[in-house]
Amino acid sequence: MVRNLEYPKKPENTVKRYNSRATYDLGAIHSIINTTSVLHVSFAPSADQPFPAILPMIGAMGSFEYPSSGLDEPLDCYLHGYVSSRLMRLARESPDGLPICVAATKVDGFVLSLTPNSHSYNYRSAVLQGYARLVETAEEKVYAMQLITDKVVAGRWENTRVPPDNVEMTSTTILRVKIESGSGKVRQGGPHDEPKDQTRDEITDKVWTGVVPVYEALDAPVPSATNKVAQIPAYLDRYVSEVNRGNREIALNAVNEP
Repeated sequence: MVRNLEYPKKPENTVKRYNSRATYDLGAIHSIINTTSVLHVSFAPSADQPFPAILPMIGAMGSFEYPSSGLDEPLDCYLHGYVSSRLMRLARESPDGLPICVAATKVDGFVLSLTPNSHSYNYRSAVLQGYARLVETAEEKVYAMQLITDKVVAGRWENTRVPPDNVEMTSTTILRVKIESGSGKVRQGGPHDEPKDQTRDEITDKVWTGVVPVYEALDAPVPSATNKVAQIPAYLDRYVSEVNRGNREIALNAVNEP
């Protein structure tokens, strides 16, 4: 029997509400992170500021030490940012690493029920907690930049001017988040109405219930004003088609009860 690796349950990551939807599986959680275009990163800006800071960032899971590692193995989260940003400064000033949280959510459907209180989403969400440190070596920085670039569009790195020049390397900072804990939550299926409402014909005869599948779709690439390449590159055309097909399939499958 194959046993998937899981994040250990700790007070900070154990799902309490609707815990039947929880997952601690590394592969499932890392997949949600890697298929979400924008990650939300939260941290404490300073002791004298009452509100936590939350930043939308681009990031990806990977392992510089073991680059062939799969999504179902222990990985770090690499985040891309500008050298002078507050988050990068705080990480630079934290010798033990800056505590941060990384969150990602994919919506797969609108679940429409008989009553407003029973409406829901089909969704996949993930939260990671860890300590962020600046990537110091040029080799690891290039590794992370390629990882993040290819997350945006698979195969894009090798189809651009690479490696980055000195100015680009200097102005870009990469954070490596060593993950301490993580959890995910997945909801799929149709509406779950109260039995008292399902037996009332005056309601069920006039209220439509079901799921509106939701998925992110990529349109045909539009060339820039300075583009000189006549044909859309095969890797880009293939990426758009595969993402659209995969996202639609996930949303339609999520209509079914687990």
